[in-house]
Amino acid sequence: MTSPSRPSRLPYLVYTLYALLAFLGVGLAALLLVLVLPGLERRRRVTKAAARLALRLAGSPVTLEGLENLPAGQCVVVSNHASYLDGPVFTAALPARFGFVIKREMAVVPLAGLLLRRIGSEFVERVREGRIADARRVMRRAENGHSLVFFPEGTFGITPGLLKFHAGAFITAARAGCPVVPAVIQGTRQALPPDGRLPRPQRLRITLLPPIQPQAGAGAASRLQQQARAAILAALGEPDLAAPPG
Repeated sequence: MTSPSRPSRLPYLVYTLYALLAFLGVGLAALLLVLVLPGLERRRRVTKAAARLALRLAGSPVTLEGLENLPAGQCVVVSNHASYLDGPVFTAALPARFGFVIKREMAVVPLAGLLLRRIGSEFVERVREGRIADARRVMRRAENGHSLVFFPEGTFGITPGLLKFHAGAFITAARAGCPVVPAVIQGTRQALPPDGRLPRPQRLRITLLPPIQPQAGAGAASRLQQQARAAILAALGEPDLAAPPG
């Protein structure tokens, strides 16, 4: 009796090579433009167009739902984190006025770190050393009216689900007095799996949920954190990985 044949990896290998070349080609062209263009918003518009093009060429178009929930003024967007692809997808989908708060390790990635700096990204430490100074710098940006995107889990794992949220995004929003917009990103875990499997084309979707207004008084950041996480968890449809066993 013959055993069933395993699916061939060749199509995924071919796709991986093609997608890598597409991202590298579009990314290098965008980097060259971003290096010479004046004006932060203009550089962000170029990066947004490049991200949309690269994802479309890779067969992973992006759909944005709930745009009506995005305030016209300053806000802080917080989202679940599932893949290294999440940042490019948000860059492709959100208006060019948004900056990103990213772990400091990305600052030293060749070319990517340079591009991220040129579009006004904020790099923060995930360990205690340097975290306070980074938090103060991000808060100054928010207090000056900048809109920011955070992934408050700080990382992602192989297991689907929502991890514990760090407080930085919500302290920033409470200090700036601006609303928090919870967001759910779906499809990136399948498109670029964190477990090392080969990437594959996948429709990607970002859903913006109704904004949460900060309330005055003590505990404002904690309330924002709890409400935003509950909203994301309900819309995500994945397990709560921060819940105690049982």
